[in-house]
Amino acid sequence: MAELPSNVHLTLHPNFLRIRGPSLYKDDKHRTWLHFVLEKGGVLQVRLLQEDIPNGHIDLTTRPETSSSMPSRWTLQLGNQYLDTMGRFWRIIYHIKEDGVEEMMLELINNS
Repeated sequence: MAELPSNVHLTLHPNFLRIRGPSLYKDDKHRTWLHFVLEKGGVLQVRLLQEDIPNGHIDLTTRPETSSSMPSRWTLQLGNQYLDTMGRFWRIIYHIKEDGVEEMMLELINNS
């Protein structure tokens, strides 16, 4: 019989995510997160994958397109949302751990 993947919904989110390099954020527990920008029907979404990257491999310079289009920091607010450094709110669509890999999807709230 085939094993089913373990898919666990997480409710303990990082307190903050701070940009550390191109496509890379670091959280309050010093874990690194790769981010991928998506646009669905005119709505901006960011997919974050937690992946351990050794400090020596992190490029501390950000590319202009990364720094201008993405916030330098997200801070967790009450409820399931983050406030970014540009004053915008992002809803947490999901935060799961599947087969040992943590993933989070954020969506920009249009009226923020």
